[in-house]
Amino acid sequence: MIFYVDFDDCLCETARAFTEIAANMFGKTVPYEEVRFFDLQKSFDLQEDEYRKLMEAGHRPEILLSYEETPGCSQVINEWLDQGHTVNIITGRPYSAYEPSRRWLDAHGLSRVNLFCLNKYGRDIFYNSGEHNLELEDFYKMKFDFAVEDSPMAFPYLEHFSDLKVMVFDRPWNRESALPNSSFKRCTDWQMIRDLVHV
Repeated sequence: MIFYVDFDDCLCETARAFTEIAANMFGKTVPYEEVRFFDLQKSFDLQEDEYRKLMEAGHRPEILLSYEETPGCSQVINEWLDQGHTVNIITGRPYSAYEPSRRWLDAHGLSRVNLFCLNKYGRDIFYNSGEHNLELEDFYKMKFDFAVEDSPMAFPYLEHFSDLKVMVFDRPWNRESALPNSSFKRCTDWQMIRDLVHV
């Protein structure tokens, strides 16, 4: 089996960290459970320049390396790898974040997974060409059997893959989003993802 796994808020608690960054930088105090939009500019009510500064701060290498692991992710993923399956981490992070993201994975026992950057969210200004940077046309040529994703903005990309089963990691910003079809299942944690996958 081949797995697609998103990075932020599937493997690590990125949004929780961003609530602290937004509070420290702009005095925007938004509790994690009230981060109702995947678009953090909207969730934190930021101006365009404030949002740009927030994203730059959140993607500094030392900050990326500090993000806390989502409980259970490394255990479940390593079980899949031990069973001979392939796990591809497909992140919407900019390619400039590739090296610290790779270091985070290695430090959390996930050195065997593949890591690719895909411009899921139209942030072209952050992207450069690189060995691990996927263009959308290359992404659509890949094959996946299962996916783990939290962002409603990424759901349309996953609908392109026939017979793909998508585990939607339950987060405040996707709870009001309708799931595209019966192949999308909401999961509250990695144990539930593990139980639903059955490989």
